[in-house]
Amino acid sequence: MVTVAVDANGADLGPAEVAAGAALAAASGIRVLLFAPADSVGALADGVELVDAPISFAKASDPAFAVRGTPEASIVQAARAVADGRAQALVSGGSTGSALAAGLGNMKRDRGIYRPALALTVPIPGGDPVILLDVGANVECRPEHLVQFAHMGSAFAAAVMGIDSPRVALLSNGEEPAKGTPELVEVHERLAGDASAGLNFIGNIEGTQVTGGVADVVVMDGFTGNITLKLIEGVSGRTLRAIRTAANSSLRARLGGVLLRPAIHKLREEIDPETTGGAYMLGLRQLGVVAHGRFTRRGFARAIEVAARGVEEDVITRTREALLTAGALRQPRAEAGEDGGGTASERAATVYR
Repeated sequence: MVTVAVDANGADLGPAEVAAGAALAAASGIRVLLFAPADSVGALADGVELVDAPISFAKASDPAFAVRGTPEASIVQAARAVADGRAQALVSGGSTGSALAAGLGNMKRDRGIYRPALALTVPIPGGDPVILLDVGANVECRPEHLVQFAHMGSAFAAAVMGIDSPRVALLSNGEEPAKGTPELVEVHERLAGDASAGLNFIGNIEGTQVTGGVADVVVMDGFTGNITLKLIEGVSGRTLRAIRTAANSSLRARLGGVLLRPAIHKLREEIDPETTGGAYMLGLRQLGVVAHGRFTRRGFARAIEVAARGVEEDVITRTREALLTAGALRQPRAEAGEDGGGTASERAATVYR
């Protein structure tokens, strides 16, 4: 049975809602190690073990510093439980900065990885899902980071999702190779030259094409990725609300709305962020999933299920093997702390929520 360590602090609806999600996940056969204030979660379901952890630094401005200075914090304890083998995966409902900093400090960055990235599978109604990365783990990226993100996303799509020769695209402001910032132009040149490594790079795409089914993996820095993700979610939510308003605007519309209700419910389920469960933290030695802080119990249950499935499908090993095959891991360096640039605080300057 898979055990998932869950940090309940930092979620918008409070630890009790995360605990309720843990109960739903436990009912499906997943063991949950819940790190939360004991006085905030009430009675626990079978399969959920509580570790009293009232301290949180989910809103810390410098997560890396907070991890080093607050070992008793819930996210640190949860990440340490995975590192020590008491759990096989981590789920966080707090800020990504805290989760990534705790993961780097305890679960460790995988050998050969410049920086971890958040990879999120976005469902597309009527089409195949698209993997976006990075969606918030790294506000600023150097070209070598984005090149590796492309290989990480391709490896994840092939090894875990079973996509043969995933189509990888770079998000830019035009399809031409010379479009974008100087850094993006360099990334395009380097990815276009990686065909011999097995990367199916299809070039640049614009924002309108992200959900158009032209690519299986779309690569961007975490700042752009987070904005892209939130825009997709916002437009989807607003569209559904507009449909409901139109369906109630008149007697004729209400009669038609009754007929449309099953289809609208199905569409809502397809595009609901809670259905996805959260983003994988790729590039660590052990598995981590970051859920939206605003999730309800249903979303947190799904995040725990996604983490458990990732363990069962051996996401970490299979993605690493695909990266090795592609020759996409950096050469190890003798210098301690070498990560391809940036301080620990910069690596943890994340924005996904």
